[in-house]
Amino acid sequence: MENTRTYYKSQKEFRVFVASTFSDLVKHKEMGEKKAFNELLLKTLPQVNRYIVKRLNTAISKGNLPRGKYKPDDFVDQLFITAYDHFDEVKNEKDLYPWLFKKADDLLKDTIVEEEFDEVFFQNIDDFSKPAWDAMEEKFSTDGDGDLVMMEELDDISYRKHDYILNRVFVEDDNNEMIAKLDREWGEENIRKHSEMVLYHLPLPMRRVYELATEHHFNVEEIAEIVNQSLQEVKQLLEDARKALKTSFYNRYKGISQ
Repeated sequence: MENTRTYYKSQKEFRVFVASTFSDLVKHKEMGEKKAFNELLLKTLPQVNRYIVKRLNTAISKGNLPRGKYKPDDFVDQLFITAYDHFDEVKNEKDLYPWLFKKADDLLKDTIVEEEFDEVFFQNIDDFSKPAWDAMEEKFSTDGDGDLVMMEELDDISYRKHDYILNRVFVEDDNNEMIAKLDREWGEENIRKHSEMVLYHLPLPMRRVYELATEHHFNVEEIAEIVNQSLQEVKQLLEDARKALKTSFYNRYKGISQ
């Protein structure tokens, strides 16, 4: 749990840092100092870059983006242009961080072909047996998003901690016993792989909302602004994603009591 607390703290501190750059970015823009603006903006973008990399990996592996045609830097470069040209849209320092994600999300939506909704997976997730899950994971490990685009940028131990994953899935449950049993009987790496596999197969809107909430710690109001959806839609997508993950954990490990 200590690594999880450290991660939360660092995320909060990073958002404070991003907010602190706002006034200087405004000054650079007003003075026409584009180079200085971009140099400072670059320091605010590591998590946005991570978001772009994950979206590209999934889109490529699902065939919604040609392999080798785009790199994360292509989108980051365009984000610099967009941010400089439209910086007046940012009204205050607290809006800067979610605004950068919104602009990145818009750029990705303009490029990535809309993926087909795997309706069979989502509608039948309650009925998948352990052998079905095992076969799915084997195929995912072989055909999944692997090391498609700069995967070393995603190899961040703070994102891979199982207690973080499980606490976010079971966020509304007083289910410490369930978490402890999964931890003990399944193990950190299996929990992470299973979670990634389920998220991979969920519809893009659901997966995107869940990752913005759990990996980047945006609240539902901020996510609604980033993805241009209503507050109620975002809440429902987040609830559905958590329910799908929770169901998948229960059904794959029937021997772990609820």
